[in-house]
Amino acid sequence: MLRTIALVAVASLGLSACQDQASGGQGGTRSEIRIVGSSTVFPFAKAVAEQFSINGANPSPILESTGTGGGMSLFCAGVGADTPDIANASRRIKASEFELCQSNGVTDIIEVQIGIDGIAVAQANNGPAFSLTPAQIYEAIAARPYGKENKNERWSDIDSSLPDFAISVYGPPSTSGTRDALTELIMEVGCTADSATKALKDSDEEAFKDICHEVRTDGGYVDAGENDNLIVQKLKANPNSVGIFGFSFLEENLDSVRGISVSGVKPTYDAIASGNYPGARPLYVYVKKQHVGVIPGLREYMLEFIEAGSRDGYLVKAGLIASPENVRAVMTDVIRDMPPLAIGELE
Repeated sequence: MLRTIALVAVASLGLSACQDQASGGQGGTRSEIRIVGSSTVFPFAKAVAEQFSINGANPSPILESTGTGGGMSLFCAGVGADTPDIANASRRIKASEFELCQSNGVTDIIEVQIGIDGIAVAQANNGPAFSLTPAQIYEAIAARPYGKENKNERWSDIDSSLPDFAISVYGPPSTSGTRDALTELIMEVGCTADSATKALKDSDEEAFKDICHEVRTDGGYVDAGENDNLIVQKLKANPNSVGIFGFSFLEENLDSVRGISVSGVKPTYDAIASGNYPGARPLYVYVKKQHVGVIPGLREYMLEFIEAGSRDGYLVKAGLIASPENVRAVMTDVIRDMPPLAIGELE
């Protein structure tokens, strides 16, 4: 979703003060950009880093795939050379993370949407073909579907039209932005198909989240960590299993796996870009404004990211879905003008 861009008036800091912050108070600074966060965004950030530093044009950025939640914890730990400059995220920063940043002195956060991805539900190419709905996925992997103990052991327990084999779903961990997107874009949609559960959202939000977002831990859903390669290996080893990961990873492994239709729509580039696929989501990069101009190349790296994410850019060839042109134009302005994100812009 394209957020309203508003310039926030802030007190002007002197260059020496910025240098002291970004250098950790030691009078020096790093020469290379440090990036943490989403495993989904990681391959795109890596491709941009390689282009950014090609032929020694700039020092090679240091990247770490920590998951969105883990990356936000590191990013929000403070300002200085011993903290990351950029956090990749496969979902928007949470209000609680924003407040953590603020409390630790990360007062000016720049939000940039770098493209679109989808939550792909997939199976091995040699597995029995079937399709699912958000409600069926929810009933398969929720800890307490509609507030009751999950007794579904086989897909046919959910719907007799589904295959008669054990529910075995490999997916992202709780620290992953992909998991957050799964719960919000797929599970919550399925959960609110029940009117009584849907009504809980307004009357008891904690109970609603417990029922709609909690994933089962009895073996029907297996946390595969921040390693999408492991999920592909599991699908190949067990053609009856189902995997959940970002669309870009599906694109990279079409020789082994295929997307499962959700609500009759397959996870394809055009379906996600148009918004027709239920699991579409924007991808983000967050930058510390206090490090811009102190850590060399931050603004230039981000401009390269936006350019590479155009419809004919190299990131799209790598599996990213390009943001609409008007969104990309606004993001270019954001990188140029650096308006900090305000907590009122977060839901």
